Amino acid sequence: MADVSVVIPTFNRWSMLNEAISSVLAQRSVDFELIIVDDGSTDETATQLPVLADHLADRHRPVRVLATANRGPAAARNVGVMTARAPFIAFLDSDDLWAPAKLQRQLEYMNARPDCQAAQTQEIWMRRGVRVNPGRRHRKRGGYFFFESLRTCLISPSAVMMRATVFHELGGFDEEMRAAEDYDLWLRLLLLYTVELLPESLVIRRAGHPGQLSATEPALDRFRILALLKLLRRDDLRREQRDAVCDALIEKCAIYGKGAGRRGHESEADWITSIARSGDRVWRRGPDCALEYAIYLMRHILAQRRAHVR
Repeated sequence: MADVSVVIPTFNRWSMLNEAISSVLAQRSVDFELIIVDDGSTDETATQLPVLADHLADRHRPVRVLATANRGPAAARNVGVMTARAPFIAFLDSDDLWAPAKLQRQLEYMNARPDCQAAQTQEIWMRRGVRVNPGRRHRKRGGYFFFESLRTCLISPSAVMMRATVFHELGGFDEEMRAAEDYDLWLRLLLLYTVELLPESLVIRRAGHPGQLSATEPALDRFRILALLKLLRRDDLRREQRDAVCDALIEKCAIYGKGAGRRGHESEADWITSIARSGDRVWRRGPDCALEYAIYLMRHILAQRRAHVR
């Protein structure tokens, strides 16, 4: 059995996907299985990926290709993990790259620390082919950083390795979240476990290209608000955790509500303001039926917006 299951979700990124796959195949001294989930691509991915898989099989480098309807990266990753057989899971976004020692270093680190449930590495950031330095608030860290993660997503899918048991314990990615699905999962992870940091920069994170989700999915704060509402539904939050989630919810509602107002969506802006008000006055004490309805309505709004885009 392989030591690590590598899962790559992809949608219409054939040229970048080919490079990402090459960076996985270059991994040294690790027995891994590679699972690529084609999330309903309409470019040459659909025809070229099976050809590449056959070519790799002839070279005794087996790769599994799973083709699904387009449901977003959360669902694609979950589908990949469902077929994974290894005790460790490593994700790679199809626009990112790994250094050849990435899996080896993480596997050695986690095998030497049986209590470590997840670990990430430092990254090199590239934008349109030029190296850039992330802002201070985006810099990777290790240990317990739940509070800092409420405002900024501090774990990258391409940089993390986690035990498969933990992924299943968390229930995987929320498949109704077409964006910020990683922000949602990492917050749930950090409530229960620390995430360790390897200081080496073993991931190349590429941004600024056409089709990047953060650039094509509008109003990302809608998804982050949903993630925070889901956290407030939990009854195991400590008081300081619940207060911090409420504070972050109020801030993100203010940002999103202001934007909705500028776009002329006054009713939506008023509703978002009411969520912030409930977060401040009610949900600091605990969840109630109004919170459940807010979660339901936010999911409904996101689904409607998605159907309208299609």
